[in-house]
Amino acid sequence: MKEFNVIERFFAERGQARRDVALSVGDDCALVNPAEHKSIAISCDTLVENVHFLADMPAKALGYKSVAVNLSDLAAMGAEPAWMTLAITLPNIDEAWLDAFSQGLNDAAEYYGVALVGGDTTRGPKSITITINGQVPKGKALTRSGANNGDWIYVTGTLGDSALGLAILRGEQTLSGDAAQYLIQRHYYPTPRVLAGQSLRNLASSAIDLSDGLVSDIGHILKHSNVGAIVDVDQLPLSAAMRESVEYEQALSYALTGGEDYELLFTVPESQRGALETSLAHAGVSFAKIGQISTGNKLRLMKEGATFKPINFSFEHFTS
Repeated sequence: MKEFNVIERFFAERGQARRDVALSVGDDCALVNPAEHKSIAISCDTLVENVHFLADMPAKALGYKSVAVNLSDLAAMGAEPAWMTLAITLPNIDEAWLDAFSQGLNDAAEYYGVALVGGDTTRGPKSITITINGQVPKGKALTRSGANNGDWIYVTGTLGDSALGLAILRGEQTLSGDAAQYLIQRHYYPTPRVLAGQSLRNLASSAIDLSDGLVSDIGHILKHSNVGAIVDVDQLPLSAAMRESVEYEQALSYALTGGEDYELLFTVPESQRGALETSLAHAGVSFAKIGQISTGNKLRLMKEGATFKPINFSFEHFTS
């Protein structure tokens, strides 16, 4: 099967249709019509086999997650998803794998209203690169640089589930049953908090998505905002599956350093706290206050008044 046959069969006819797409897959370039008074938000991620995903990851889950991780970046800036391109490299043409992969990719794209408008296929080690574009009202994008002393720190959802799910898949944790299946699914099918991000545009002073673990990712906000932070680790939201599967302090370490949660971490001034619950109600996501921005430039993890040092469960890319 040739390149254009792959594109036409598995991707061109399955994508989400959008009225702002003037010309889609099949020409030298796509043509889109951005809305007036909006900025374009652009995110690009590459997933490489045995670096970013396990070789036996189900193709449908990989297709879905390839889109979801990019959507999470848009969510962190309060952007509305619009268009994406796909560049996929494969060692050979496996039609059954491609069928499942494209189904997962299009399930995510259709749910979040994203049109696939172009891309490329080539032969080589398996990798997937998606560039996704969104729109955000001019001057309203959330960034990492707006946190101020006294702002409250929040996270959406629950933390650490994906990292524990990956540990199960790698055989590092010997868990089974419903809890294990839930954790594995959270690794395979993260939920990008797109609506939550849009709801925070007029409330949050800064935001970031949790891809590398809370400790690493909050560090980006502290650096860009030139502030410090105090986090009460006992306030970290943990799922029932996490709590019943590992010891409490191990669960806290997964939540702090595990990564690939794709939840949002954001800061809110005291003056906006009252509006937060109302604004996030329609997004269908839970959220928890876990700490406060402080002076200085360091992160302090506290547990019952003492410093807490987590085990490092972070997934280091580009290591063997």
